[in-house]
Amino acid sequence: VQLQASGGGLVQAGGSLRLSCAASRRTFRFDVVAWFRQAPGKEREAVASITSHRQNTYYQDSVKGRFTISRDNAKNPVYLQMESLKPEDTAVYYCASKRPTASLNSSKYPYWGQGTLVTVSS
Repeated sequence: VQLQASGGGLVQAGGSLRLSCAASRRTFRFDVVAWFRQAPGKEREAVASITSHRQNTYYQDSVKGRFTISRDNAKNPVYLQMESLKPEDTAVYYCASKRPTASLNSSKYPYWGQGTLVTVSS
């Protein structure tokens, strides 16, 4: 499964970005999709995830109230809307998918996108 992550860029602190994760197969809509990020010198960490049918969501504490993960299963992409960005949000963001249940453990996800760089300047 090829995942395509896009939407990263350079933004000032307090700004917004929307990341997109799309897949090349129609059954992507049945996957749990998660966004992970990895900052220089740090481990990869789970940022947010969303299930398929009930669209249950999870957010890391540091992004609650600022980031929103969403999906429209009829249109394929999964989005991560990021508001009130902070310099500490700077990282490469990856989308990943799996079935059947969500996990915070990146090693449980077999399918990955290539990563998109988000840089937040102070």
